This record gives sequence, C-alpha cells and structure tokens, in this order.
Amino acid sequence: MPSTTHWSAYDGRHRRPRAEALRARCACGWRGAAEYPLDWDAVGDRPLYEADIDLTGPLADWNAHLSLVRDKAVPLPEPLAALLVEITERLTAAAEDAPLAALRAVGVLERIASRVGREAAGVLADDGVSAEAVATGLGTTRSRALVLLLTAQDS
Repeated sequence: MPSTTHWSAYDGRHRRPRAEALRARCACGWRGAAEYPLDWDAVGDRPLYEADIDLTGPLADWNAHLSLVRDKAVPLPEPLAALLVEITERLTAAAEDAPLAALRAVGVLERIASRVGREAAGVLADDGVSAEAVATGLGTTRSRALVLLLTAQDS
C-alpha cells in the first residue's frame, strides 16, 4: 500500500486517519516545532485538498527554515549569479517565441551542467569533502549530496 506524509491525504477517507494538526517539514529531515490544529468542524466532509485550510503558519515556518539553509549554502559569485539570471530570462523569452530553440538550448545546458557537475563533484570527492559538508554547502540533503559525489566517481 502506498504511503504518504502529505497533509492532504489524512482527511479520514480511504481508511486513513484524520490529521489533528499541520506541521512544516523539509526533505532534508527538518520538522517544524509548531503544530497548527485543524478545525474539522470548518472542514466538514470535504477532502483536505478542497478545503480552505490556512497554511500561513506552516509555510512561514518552512520559509524560515529555507532562509537558514540558504544562509549556510555557498554563495554564488555575483558574475555567475547575474549570468544565470540572464540565461533564465532569455530561455523564458525563447520558450514563448521559439520553443524548439529553447528546448535545444536546454539540452545543451543540461549536458554542460552534467559534465561540469561531475568535474566539480570529482574534485570534492578527491579532496575528501564529506557528503554532510557538500549537503550544507549546496543547501540540499545528505543523500542528494552523496548521489552527486558517487556519480562523479563513476565517470
């Protein structure tokens, strides 16, 4: 039986329990401390995803967590950040004006990103940088960082 932790699945339907409260969580394993009670009288018999649930609290907690993650991540050099913004703007415009050209450009970027990513991960692996340090520097999970490092070793 498939399982999920998505809040909207726990509405008492399909033999699932009813959630008592909402709490923010992140793929990195972080869980918010605050719980936000669900008012089942207001929800009624509607599925949670159709109900007008106030997600302000959990979203604020999650955004605060993401802000802390971003603060710990390695900053991009300003010229590179500006270049990425420009590429995004140009690709977005191309997707509207010349979608086939935009897809071609995306394919080129994917190949570049894959090659450079393997090279960078290889240097980190050769230097003995831990998956935890890579995860913190990238603002990602340890398991994702480990996949990046292992992928570099396979190339």
